[in-house]
Amino acid sequence: MERDERYVPALSFDWLTPLYDPCVRWLMPERKFKSHLVRRASLSEGRRVLDLGCGTATLTLLVKEMHPEARVRGLDGDPKILEIARRKAERAGAEIGFDEGMAYLLPYPAGSFDRVLSSMVLHHLTEENKRRTLAEVFRVLAPGGEFHVADFARQNKRLTGQLREAGFERVAEHARYRTLFGRLSLWEARRPA
Repeated sequence: MERDERYVPALSFDWLTPLYDPCVRWLMPERKFKSHLVRRASLSEGRRVLDLGCGTATLTLLVKEMHPEARVRGLDGDPKILEIARRKAERAGAEIGFDEGMAYLLPYPAGSFDRVLSSMVLHHLTEENKRRTLAEVFRVLAPGGEFHVADFARQNKRLTGQLREAGFERVAEHARYRTLFGRLSLWEARRPA
């Protein structure tokens, strides 16, 4: 399998995976921007939510904490980080399903989710895999569903255009945060009803 077809392990190296959560907490305003992302998603009762590239499930668990009635799944390509995610969900007593898979080849039927959230994933993808991922997100969203993204601001113009090319409407950047790695932006886009 070619390198660009594989996931990028947390912190780029498998051996650093156990350090991912403390590093992110220390280096970024994680709780603040992820809470903002969840609030913008307007999750009403019974919403079906996918955390795309869920990593250790920090965002996944936050969705469940803020909206216990939401039906939440997390997907990631890294089996080691999914084990951490499953243990965290079990400790929290949170009913969350986790699946191993790639963002650009989602293992779900069309229209499976009302919301797809993604934090710090898209910048890891090649341009081709990013386009494939956006098409897959569009496919698995129900009509009127929304995609909410937190990622580095340096890809602003390209990402906005790619979301529109994938068929999304109401594409907008709605917040920015400073981090040690550069500005972080929050975007949202809607699948037409």
